[in-house]
Amino acid sequence: MHPQRRAIPAGILFGRTFLRHPRMLGSVVPSSRFLISRVLRPVDWPRTRVVVEAGPGVGTLTTAILDRLGGDGALVAFEMNHTFVSHLRRQIPDRRLVVLHRTAADAETALAERGMGAVDLLVSGIPLSGLTREARLELLEGWRRLLRPGGELLVYQFTRSALPDLRRIFGRVRREFEPLNVLPAWVFRCHAP
Repeated sequence: MHPQRRAIPAGILFGRTFLRHPRMLGSVVPSSRFLISRVLRPVDWPRTRVVVEAGPGVGTLTTAILDRLGGDGALVAFEMNHTFVSHLRRQIPDRRLVVLHRTAADAETALAERGMGAVDLLVSGIPLSGLTREARLELLEGWRRLLRPGGELLVYQFTRSALPDLRRIFGRVRREFEPLNVLPAWVFRCHAP
């Protein structure tokens, strides 16, 4: 028999990954419960069926989404870090969750491959400031195409640098600030026309 490996606690896994890839994560610790609440509080959960999460990391926000999502809902998470993918698949055994080891830029293709329609909610903590402007605009345009009419994109960031591009793609953007997080964060709410 092989001894079973113990799971690395999420906070340690997150911090260790930050030290290796700081631009990928943007923060040394996972999102606080205050930031999670600010991001998810205004979502119309009874009407939300299909959710995409871009860059779930260790699943701090993922579990909060699943706690609110109805039993017939689906959450598709796009994660580039293979260690996080393994962690999520092992630690969150929920039939509504699909964790893909793919970039969030592949979301349109990946959802089409699964026969999934338009997305009600797309949540992202990917540090958009780490992308070139061209890549950022292309990503945001793809995300807008994914959303059903009236669907919502929620982006949380540690700077406001992505705000002009969010406005360019979505028009009006509501913003809120959450100081009780390491680092303090901006939450941007964008609705698909």
